[in-house]
Amino acid sequence: MSARTVLHHADISRALTRIAHEILESNRGAEDLVLLGIPTRGVTLARRLALVISEIAQTPVPSGALDVTLFRDDLSKHPTRSPHPTEIPAGGIDGKTVVLVDDVLFSGRSIRAALDALQSIGRPSIVRLAILIDRGHRELPIRPDFIGKNIPSSRQERVNVRLIENDGAEEVTIEA
Repeated sequence: MSARTVLHHADISRALTRIAHEILESNRGAEDLVLLGIPTRGVTLARRLALVISEIAQTPVPSGALDVTLFRDDLSKHPTRSPHPTEIPAGGIDGKTVVLVDDVLFSGRSIRAALDALQSIGRPSIVRLAILIDRGHRELPIRPDFIGKNIPSSRQERVNVRLIENDGAEEVTIEA
């Protein structure tokens, strides 16, 4: 398998900074903003985005994790998936603007599961979606509000996001 790097560390940092500014502009500030990452790398990205937004807005922005495992429609195909803890920040999500954060958007099925999981724990006023990589091939009518980079790919290719905190490296690659 051959892999080519499409984003390096600096590219990922720039994309996250741009997304942070777009989130602040869309929300008209950081008030009532909560970022929830979808495990595993979405959680890391949500924490990073929360830090960048907090620095820009000069106010703390809470982040957490939203496990979607039990809400997936492919659980019967992958019964060995183990749930991750859901971590909702103090103050909850009711009436808040919740930004779901994930590393790669492909079919949209993980995001559909995230919406179901979110509905089971509260009622945000607005739900937005921030994605580092949008690779296309949607099977559901899901569209991100904030995108780090569009990377067209074939269904046979694999997009790998590696983050220092999770993988010890920082890059996005495509494997043929």
